[in-house]
Amino acid sequence: MCMPEIPEELFMQSIHAIVETDQDWIPTSEGASLYLRPVVFAFEARLGVKIADHFKFIILTSPAGPYFSKPTRLKVEETYVRAAEGGTGFAKCAGNYGSAFYPTQLARQEGFDQVLWTDAKEHKYIDEAGVMNVMFVINKKLITPRLTTALLDGVTRDSILKLAPELNMPVEERKVSVDEIEQAFQNGTLTEAFGAGTAAVVSPIAVINIRGKDYALPQPGVTSFQLRAKDLLNNIRLGNAPDTYGWNYIIKS
Repeated sequence: MCMPEIPEELFMQSIHAIVETDQDWIPTSEGASLYLRPVVFAFEARLGVKIADHFKFIILTSPAGPYFSKPTRLKVEETYVRAAEGGTGFAKCAGNYGSAFYPTQLARQEGFDQVLWTDAKEHKYIDEAGVMNVMFVINKKLITPRLTTALLDGVTRDSILKLAPELNMPVEERKVSVDEIEQAFQNGTLTEAFGAGTAAVVSPIAVINIRGKDYALPQPGVTSFQLRAKDLLNNIRLGNAPDTYGWNYIIKS
């Protein structure tokens, strides 16, 4: 986006300042948190198309409850495109969301919560869902689309992939075709599908619609991989399990 990099010291000082200022707004209920959203945007009195010379850096905070109150219903999108390889899909760029509004609205009118994006060239391979990376358990393996310049490199996705070996779950990062997902539904080898994201953490997927046909997934049980991964990640966050990866950054009250 041709924006200057925010110095780490300034970034961390800003995080400290906003958390200390808003500490009374930090929720204490299970599944809730104080959501932090750093934002940088061009800020200058100019009309024209050019790389800006002045930017503003802010951090927004908001108390947030569980992102999805129930398992999500997804529609595989094979017409519209969110991001193509070689574009800005891998970046947390506000412009990425603009192209998603209309197809997501169409999907919601059909009773779905989000679209499941496919590759821009052939609409043959799964990319990600509207607000989260996606993961599947097929033949007792955790399978997720490999990263490209069209996919967001989500930190929760990365965390779950690192935790999977601790939970005795083999991992495959590779291309995942729509046909493979449909076949796995049909032969019963697809046992779980879920989204991973900062706000959602782990969001169970209830239905995936492929070419007009709904394929339903069972409600995840306590022994499912997605709930075990979610519990372990939350326990690390809350200090109830060892943080062997050094993921937590503690700001003392």
